[in-house]
Amino acid sequence: MSGRRPLPAAAVALLACPGCGAPLAPVDGDAGLRCDAGHAFDRARQGHVTLLPPGRTPPTGDSAQMVADRVEFLGSGAFAGVSRALGDAVLAGEGPAGEPPATLLDLGGGTGHHLAAVLERLPDAVGVVLDASRYAARRAAGVSPRVLAVVADAWARLPVRDAAVDRVLGVFAPRNGPETARVLAPGGRLVVVTPAPDHLVELVAPLGLLRVDPDKDARLAGTLEPHLAHAATTVHREVRQLPRADVVTLVGMGPHARHLSPDALVGAVAGLPEPVRVTVAVQVTSWVRGV
Repeated sequence: MSGRRPLPAAAVALLACPGCGAPLAPVDGDAGLRCDAGHAFDRARQGHVTLLPPGRTPPTGDSAQMVADRVEFLGSGAFAGVSRALGDAVLAGEGPAGEPPATLLDLGGGTGHHLAAVLERLPDAVGVVLDASRYAARRAAGVSPRVLAVVADAWARLPVRDAAVDRVLGVFAPRNGPETARVLAPGGRLVVVTPAPDHLVELVAPLGLLRVDPDKDARLAGTLEPHLAHAATTVHREVRQLPRADVVTLVGMGPHARHLSPDALVGAVAGLPEPVRVTVAVQVTSWVRGV
């Protein structure tokens, strides 16, 4: 027996073999997963499992440095309001029998930070974090004993059973409409967090950051509405005073990091006031799967 924590059985029960679609079960000692057809998937020593069809590799995910920056920044509590807004939306719609959601899938969930925060409000629920980055999955594997971390491709068929989950979360992450509808239980919901137009607006010009796409809402609806129906929209907005060092990790953890060299980023941030006034503004939309 290894010293790793046991796999959460209720989370394992949500998974499907990426090779044949059959249910998966733990092998002896929780060292991996296996289906009845004999397809086996080893568990990494850090605790996560990679579920990809034979010969398939996941798309390029976040790098080790991006993940380290995400752990550091989210650990500061600067985005705690985003987690609360996400949790409010998750709890807003009960299950078909009036019970709170019990099974969650965080699609493109990275380190599992936001999912863990939601699970703190749902003491009987379990969750699966699915992400393309093995570096993120390593972190997510240790975020909560009720979370199972999986490396997989969010744009392919998800290694999740049909109608298995009460909530799918998408926080600044890819949204696979057809697959989300397939894995959601009747009456289940997708909860999406996207940047509002003024998110990090104070940093865009000084640091040359990517701007929020003005057609973002239309594109989101276009990818989801054939499969899911819009249910609700809320906006979370707050102003934070961040140390310059936190701004560096904030930029480094996201897609902006792919467009700025570390030296250029540090140099640009050095020209900002201390602390830096930063607007955190996100839109939280909920989408319903019909019965």
